[in-house]
Amino acid sequence: MPTPPLTGPLCTRESLADDLLRLGVRPGETLLAHTSLSALGWVSGGAVAVVQALLDALGPDGTLVVPAHTGDNSEPSAWRNPPVPAEWWPVLRASIPAYDPLTSPSFGVGVVPEAVRTWPGALRSANPQTSFAAVGPAAATITAGHARDCRLGERSPLARLEKAGARVLLLGAGYDACTAFHLAEYRIPGPDVENSFAAMTSQGRRWMTVRERSICEDGFVELGAAFEKEAVGAAGETAAPTAVVRGLVGAAETRLFPLADAVAYAERWLAQNRPRQA
Repeated sequence: MPTPPLTGPLCTRESLADDLLRLGVRPGETLLAHTSLSALGWVSGGAVAVVQALLDALGPDGTLVVPAHTGDNSEPSAWRNPPVPAEWWPVLRASIPAYDPLTSPSFGVGVVPEAVRTWPGALRSANPQTSFAAVGPAAATITAGHARDCRLGERSPLARLEKAGARVLLLGAGYDACTAFHLAEYRIPGPDVENSFAAMTSQGRRWMTVRERSICEDGFVELGAAFEKEAVGAAGETAAPTAVVRGLVGAAETRLFPLADAVAYAERWLAQNRPRQA
């Protein structure tokens, strides 16, 4: 087979850090990053270099937060990619390893979050499906108290990030990956669902079912586009604090914006544009 062509530009730890600072990342801030390594170009050092660049840009007083979700720890009858035979379901419920913040690998969120999860000094929240990992002075505050029956709501790191004045960095990722929008789902009327996973308790491993808010990414791309249009319109040419700042980091189209502003806009938009469910 022919060797596939290289895709550039060539990115290094130093060039990525420079790009992040030029975009507007501020030393000392708290940043929730959603990332696509492949969107950046050819990265010398791969995911590790990306994490180093993010930490360099944030400096010793800044905190980096990433989703470290484990969506594979879930009810097997609901699996669709791929579905599994019904006769497997009881075996899977009995054998899926219990969530362990130290050892459970992240799933479906990319290689950069997995690098952060295993980073020296990283802390990780306790929800068996939608944990977040963090490195930096605010890591303990951000990751503490993540309830099992609150994936992305008021008792999750998202609410703590909002309180901390964090910003969201979509580094080659789209608005469909913006977990902050889910916090808004918890603040508007919506249905609850049963949610199952393997967890470790004082009695050992248990297959648990909790009831909590139904969440989904339907409409997030349109929501993000509307939020960006309004934010840019409000900012004009001055890039006001509420603006969505856009630019390139490596080859990746990147967006940077305040998490609280995104959540507040999403509350209004979802209430108006998402069909109500019983």
